Amino acid sequence: MTDPVDTDYLDVFSDATDDDRAAWNAARQYGREILPLINGYWDRSEYPLDLVRRIGELDLMTDGLDIPGHRKMSPLGAGLVTMELSRWDGSMATAVAVQGGLALRSIALFGSEEQKKKYLDALADASLLGSFALTEPDHGSDSVSLETKAVKDGGEYVLTGEKKWIGNGASGGITVVWARDEENNVRGFIVDQDSDGYEAEVIEGKGTLRAIHQARISLNGVRVPESNVLPGVRTFKDVSVVLVQTRVGVAWSALGHAISGYEAALRYSQQRIQFGKPLAKFQMIQERLVEMLSEITDMQLMSARIAKLQEAGTLRDQQASLFKVHNTTKARKVLATARDMLGGNGVLLENHVIRHMFDIEGVHTYEGTENIQRLIVGRDITGQSAFA
Repeated sequence: MTDPVDTDYLDVFSDATDDDRAAWNAARQYGREILPLINGYWDRSEYPLDLVRRIGELDLMTDGLDIPGHRKMSPLGAGLVTMELSRWDGSMATAVAVQGGLALRSIALFGSEEQKKKYLDALADASLLGSFALTEPDHGSDSVSLETKAVKDGGEYVLTGEKKWIGNGASGGITVVWARDEENNVRGFIVDQDSDGYEAEVIEGKGTLRAIHQARISLNGVRVPESNVLPGVRTFKDVSVVLVQTRVGVAWSALGHAISGYEAALRYSQQRIQFGKPLAKFQMIQERLVEMLSEITDMQLMSARIAKLQEAGTLRDQQASLFKVHNTTKARKVLATARDMLGGNGVLLENHVIRHMFDIEGVHTYEGTENIQRLIVGRDITGQSAFA
């Protein structure tokens, strides 16, 4: 895997601005930098924080947010960056989704002016790591049922509860913790990870996104000053504003994974000689390559349309759900075909396909499983809720 092949067969992204292309190219250059290293980190399940900070140095961490002093990207530009990062490695793309898409976005949308001044720049340049703690051991898809409690005690809140699958949750820095107060309102709290009572353990044994750490967090009477409460949040609908935007990012990420698989399969078919000729000369191989390209083009078309809706400010939550399930489902199919086309060599990390094939499983699940996304869209088109 070196320079990309032309997968934009219908010139879907031809209207990207010069600024967006500059960000896209910066993400591509970053990918070239990390490619010789990332298989090793993935294989050892190590989280290379220096590579995360490098994303901040390139000013690619803002995920389309308008952060003073930092690169401003349109929705299309932010999507192309996410796509490109995922094309090289899903773990580092997930680091951006956590740091920029979740933690940075939460404070940018709901923080006080003082909180923004204190945290936004440091999160954007990755000199400070940030995480987003919503999911709990017993509440994933039904995260609206979160049980973490926040009890007011003078000028502080006392947090008690557990969180699971929290990216950057044990990596140092801050965690935006979501909890219910005594009036059952959903509140967001900026918690320093070195606070007394904050305990985080890296989850081991993952078979996906192995080069980024997720944590299980215990909050044992963690005291948070009132100045660290996000003032712009009162209900779960506020939190969902963040989740919808990151759901869009997940769909772009799936596109990047699919492109990587297609590129690997195309190159392999051109180089691998069987029965005296390149695999690319076999009709069955060409048919499968065209099928893969067709799936990717379909994903690109939806991606571009979603970016237009974001730009116009008219994207609905249900459209983001359809986008997510559409792209992750197709990416899994493309990557399975790519792995099969490489035969036995497809399971070797050196050919990169198997890493992307495992990583797409994490992408397919987080920010809402396939079934949940389908139920959201199903409720919208039928007017009937099928949720339990």
